[in-house]
Amino acid sequence: MSSTNPKIYQATPARKVAFLGLGVMGYPMAGHLAQAGHQVTVYNRTSAKAAAWCAEFAHSGGQNMTPKQAPTPRLAAQHAELVFCCVGNDDDLRSVTLGADGAFAGMEPDAVFVDHTTASASVARELYGAAKNIGLKFVDAPVSGGQAGAQNGLLTVMCGGDQGAFDAAQPVAMAFSRAFTLLGASGAGQLAKMVNQICIAGLVQGLSEAIAFGQQAGLDMVQTLDVIGKGAAQSWQLDNRGKTMIADQFDFGFAVDWMRKDLGLVLDEAKRNGARLPVTALVDQFYADVQRMGGRRWDTSSLIKRLR
Repeated sequence: MSSTNPKIYQATPARKVAFLGLGVMGYPMAGHLAQAGHQVTVYNRTSAKAAAWCAEFAHSGGQNMTPKQAPTPRLAAQHAELVFCCVGNDDDLRSVTLGADGAFAGMEPDAVFVDHTTASASVARELYGAAKNIGLKFVDAPVSGGQAGAQNGLLTVMCGGDQGAFDAAQPVAMAFSRAFTLLGASGAGQLAKMVNQICIAGLVQGLSEAIAFGQQAGLDMVQTLDVIGKGAAQSWQLDNRGKTMIADQFDFGFAVDWMRKDLGLVLDEAKRNGARLPVTALVDQFYADVQRMGGRRWDTSSLIKRLR
């Protein structure tokens, strides 16, 4: 976790919470919950990673707040007021929520499950209904901000679900968020994340073409981006990825494999709702080209590699 800009935590009552999934995003997100003073129990498919997390954050909370790990999602969720989750896809999400060892089987009545996985809107609605049927609450809450946002506790979180469940989760989730916003009924959070990924896909392709064009024209592109970044072309992608794209650096950030998974969700949803996404579909195929070039784990800004 980053120490250059230490997170200042809002004063909130200590809660018993669980966190399922300690990947690139979940590991620091759970860490912020511990550092904010909450009693955190974690579950991870690879138990050694959960043990490492507990060791790292052993002294983060107050007295009697030592973090714990559990061998199943069900045991992690027992007695938790809030269960947070960040796993890979729809199937991973079902595996940690449903069944005899799933979190839903261990949660108390009225407890809230907050899912930060980027998944389909349909699975969000499915699990919202399953939770409601057994007296639980479910919020779909995908995030934007990448690994750096998770490490610095500055994620933007897009939520779908009921107001009461959102209100219960929001003060605690601000431990790792800069914004935590309810956008509508169940599924609205996932749909908003799809909007986010559509924007990013088009922006990164445009930036790739602009840099490749400028380099071919013989411009000093570092200086050029500094200039146009003060005008209407400014964007997060330009500010944070432009110079690394010029330098051909892609060993960081949001992986191409993850972006293709997200764009697959977008294009599937567009088939259902009738939206026309010609540029998004094209950029998805450009990312397939990058995968074939060996760039499955490169940052999404590696689109420019196709143009060199």
